[in-house]
Amino acid sequence: MDTNQFGKQGWTPNRIGSLKGKTYVITGTTSGTGFEAASILLSKGAKVVMLNRNTKKSEDTITALKQDLGNDIDVFNIRMDLSELASIRKAAAAVLKTVPQMDALILNAAIAQVPEQTFTVDGFESQLGVNHYGNFLLQGLLYPRIEESNGRLVTVGSMGYNLGIKTIQFDNMNWDKNYSPNGVYSQSKLAQLMTVYELQDRLKKAGKTNVKAYACHPGASRTSLIRTNGSLMTRFVWQLMKWSPFVQSAKKGAYPQLMCATEPDLDQGGFYGPTGRNYWTGPVGECKLEPHAKDKHVMERLWEVSEKATGFEWNP
Repeated sequence: MDTNQFGKQGWTPNRIGSLKGKTYVITGTTSGTGFEAASILLSKGAKVVMLNRNTKKSEDTITALKQDLGNDIDVFNIRMDLSELASIRKAAAAVLKTVPQMDALILNAAIAQVPEQTFTVDGFESQLGVNHYGNFLLQGLLYPRIEESNGRLVTVGSMGYNLGIKTIQFDNMNWDKNYSPNGVYSQSKLAQLMTVYELQDRLKKAGKTNVKAYACHPGASRTSLIRTNGSLMTRFVWQLMKWSPFVQSAKKGAYPQLMCATEPDLDQGGFYGPTGRNYWTGPVGECKLEPHAKDKHVMERLWEVSEKATGFEWNP
């Protein structure tokens, strides 16, 4: 995109006014962009419900946030493991019971570059299982509350959606024959984006204009995603790259999801993130989305496959 609708500096959290009375549910907040997003939302007066699998890390995160922002911030964690459908169902039930309003669900958590083919307890290839199926089910289960709240669904995708095959490998969803850490990561991120745009079509068809769904990406930011998951070589290269000018802070990496969660009248058709070279860094705004990410036939089929895999029929 040549011109940024938010001006030369792009979108920044300075555009967010008071969020008093608003509630945001975010996955993966114990480090990186999720932590920074939670911190900024809390600093604006919002209530934040965190969904993390590690209870100890979540407690430490809340302690750190309170030290930084004061003891009166409204934040708590509900344990959820995105790699287990049963855990997602349990967490979603707890959210529906304790969170009466949801202004946005931010799907920030992901895994990446898993070196060898591994499976979730439900039998899915792990990256697709966590990044796509887990998030698909979570959104579907929490959707009724989001609809009641006139809320938003925000998916943190990745430019990786464009690095692998340009469609979904329906005949081999677990990648038994051609597993590659990057290839499957790319596939999982493409699937996540397709879910966003298919959901938009379904909401439009149902005449539901009060719910909005957005897709964004963090660019290249200093997070633990690859440091903890990648192969030794990938991690080594990433550590060298991390301090290069091509990589931005985790705080800046959080801007796109914050924009999608809070900016009024943002066009749902866009794909948002840093707009600089390779979309790695730079002012946050709308990025070009390659057409294969909105292939209608593939999106519809993926939705059906996802409903079947998760055992959840989602009719928004």
